[in-house]
Amino acid sequence: MKKPIDPGIGSHQRNERIEKLQSIVREAIKEQELILNNLANPPHEAISRGQRLADKVASFGGSWAFIIAFFIVLAIWITYNATVPKGDEFDPYPFILMNLVLSCIAALQAPVIMMSQNRQEEKDRKRSENDYLINLKAELELRSLHQKMDLLIQDEIRSLSEAQEGQLSFIQAMDQKLDRLLKASIGHS
Repeated sequence: MKKPIDPGIGSHQRNERIEKLQSIVREAIKEQELILNNLANPPHEAISRGQRLADKVASFGGSWAFIIAFFIVLAIWITYNATVPKGDEFDPYPFILMNLVLSCIAALQAPVIMMSQNRQEEKDRKRSENDYLINLKAELELRSLHQKMDLLIQDEIRSLSEAQEGQLSFIQAMDQKLDRLLKASIGHS
């Protein structure tokens, strides 16, 4: 004879399982709150006029347009000063004024480019921090999924174990009935 199954036990276990899953989700949400806040609302970068100018100078100073324009200006400068009659040139042959201008450009351009590079390094650092936070969020998600899977597997093992115990008790009950029937049939013969 089958044992009547108590419907309260199954629903209680299901409620318990659902509560465990909900607690895991709540913990994962708490752990990820800071990460989501940083990713959803990245801090706005306040750029001064000097920083914007440094970025523009660095982007132009490192372009082919600057290199070509620079060579054209130098070629015109040298050609003009080398071909005009003696006394009309503004920078005669050793081109001292041109060397001074080139030195000034280099002296001013180097720090401006360095400022721009420092800002770019800061942007890269922030980007790598965001990448780290995204990776951390993914790791937390995976951990949460593993916890859920472990919980589901434990519940499945528990339900299989209970089913096996039920089958074992049913087999034992059938074995006892068979023993009684055999004893009864031996006793009648």
